Amino acid sequence: MKDALLAFLMALTNPWIDHFFVGPLQMRCSVVTDRATGDTIIIDGGDEPDRIIAWVDRHEGRGPDWSTGPESNDEKEREQMPTRRVVALVNTHAHFDHSGFIPSLKKHYEVDWYLHADDNFLQTLARTSALRYGMSLPEPAKADVAFEGGKTYHFGSIELDVLHTPGHTLGGCCLLVRCEDGPDHVFVGDTLFAGSVGRTDIANSGGDFELLASSIHQQLWPLDLDTVVHPGHGPLTTIGHERNTNPFVGDDAGSGIYGFGKYA
Repeated sequence: MKDALLAFLMALTNPWIDHFFVGPLQMRCSVVTDRATGDTIIIDGGDEPDRIIAWVDRHEGRGPDWSTGPESNDEKEREQMPTRRVVALVNTHAHFDHSGFIPSLKKHYEVDWYLHADDNFLQTLARTSALRYGMSLPEPAKADVAFEGGKTYHFGSIELDVLHTPGHTLGGCCLLVRCEDGPDHVFVGDTLFAGSVGRTDIANSGGDFELLASSIHQQLWPLDLDTVVHPGHGPLTTIGHERNTNPFVGDDAGSGIYGFGKYA
């Protein structure tokens, strides 16, 4: 009973969520803010750090591609919002498009960066991997704190449940934000997409489709069906929609080989 009460008290009310599609691969960087306190976390700060910093700190520049917060030109609404204070950088996994510009964000905000330890080796390859796409990245960041699956982390007034979901990478995690007044939100990186799943054929990542499917079935499908899914690329979806319709891991895909294929 006590644990349930604590979970309710830490649940957010109408969280302010910004999405930035950044870099050549249009990866979704998500910024989550508690409207009551201004405490803010940045999820997967993989590219365009100056754009993210300008908006989070000063509401300047191009801003997000999608948001539940104020519009850039709505000064009255912005005045009613709290001053945002970034309290942590967190990552779903360590592919370069998700983690390449963490050093720039760490330098600016001077906060800890969280990553699952099973992706530490992959993170050392971020700069090398980006060169294949003609991209130049800073020296790869090193995580300050290792995420552990099954644990709950508190970042100021924001609470995250960490679900370890290996299969796309060894250390892939999904990050669950519970909400008091609406559906929960889960930030899944490249574990699950709208109508698809993450690739399992990327070198040095530890990809394995059977493991990925098992992770999704065990960690994501038990969530509430109306939980909003924020993938690392592409449109939003919900747990219920993917359970019903996803051709790779949905309920109709069967078991064992999980339906039609392995890659998306």
